[in-house]
Amino acid sequence: MPHDHHHHHHHIDPDAGDARVAWAVAANVALTLAQIVGGILSGSVALIADAIHNLSDAASLGIAFFARKIARRPTDAGMTFGYKRAELVAALINLTTLIVIGFYLAYEGIMRFFDPPEVAGWLVIIVAGIALAVDSLTALLTWRMAKDSANIRAAFLHNLADALGSVAVIIVGILIVAFDWYLADPIATLGIAAYILWMGFSEIKGVIHILMLGAPTGIAAEQVLAVMEAVEGVDSVHHLHLWQISEAVVSLEAHVVVSADHWPDCHAPKAAVKAALGDQFHISHVTLDMEGPGERCDHPARIGGTSAPVL
Repeated sequence: MPHDHHHHHHHIDPDAGDARVAWAVAANVALTLAQIVGGILSGSVALIADAIHNLSDAASLGIAFFARKIARRPTDAGMTFGYKRAELVAALINLTTLIVIGFYLAYEGIMRFFDPPEVAGWLVIIVAGIALAVDSLTALLTWRMAKDSANIRAAFLHNLADALGSVAVIIVGILIVAFDWYLADPIATLGIAAYILWMGFSEIKGVIHILMLGAPTGIAAEQVLAVMEAVEGVDSVHHLHLWQISEAVVSLEAHVVVSADHWPDCHAPKAAVKAALGDQFHISHVTLDMEGPGERCDHPARIGGTSAPVL
């Protein structure tokens, strides 16, 4: 059946957007290499930790780049829902890797407390300053796209946070140069690791929730039922299913029992239910199984339950 679509954003041309993401990936890969070399030469594990974090951001942007292209592929007989979830699958892989990296860096930081190495403070300051400039450039390349894409927005926020991490590393270099306080390096490493773990765990929950067909955050199923049942001609609603095909597309499926005076010509209440869902919850993909007064399912579940063929 036809779906209602609501678009309220002005999107950047896909090719231009792909080019911006590609440049952001290149900048982050170059920065990662520079930070790793700088960390090895200076002996700073904090700098290497920040480099690995930047590498994860480059990977995230790379995933976003390819997932954007895959997600634009049309539906076909083999993928009737399309390819929009490519970004979510890629994000799950990336976030899982990020969490593993966070634990590894925490281990490295703890080990450095027992044997703090000497660190070349000035080299740390210079490389971290370059990182700050590149993080700012990457954020600039993606900030407009972040307005319309949750995936790109996450990468954009990562870059802003990385800029703050670079500031922290610069402070570490200053403390080493000024006070020979080498413990500042493992302390900063643990701080970066803690941030990575917090970011990874907080974001992976949302990705898993969508992939597990969880109801969209911020939309209460009981409230949706109340709105649908308030429509004239609707007696009751059951077998309600709410899920997200992608971060931006919310879908609903339900059985709607129509009152006797609106059956069998139930076009008006059906259209009114769709309109209410679009206006109040911005639900764009709606599939309704309309049932007459004597046709409702036996002992139906209000939320969830077995889905039946739809009209």
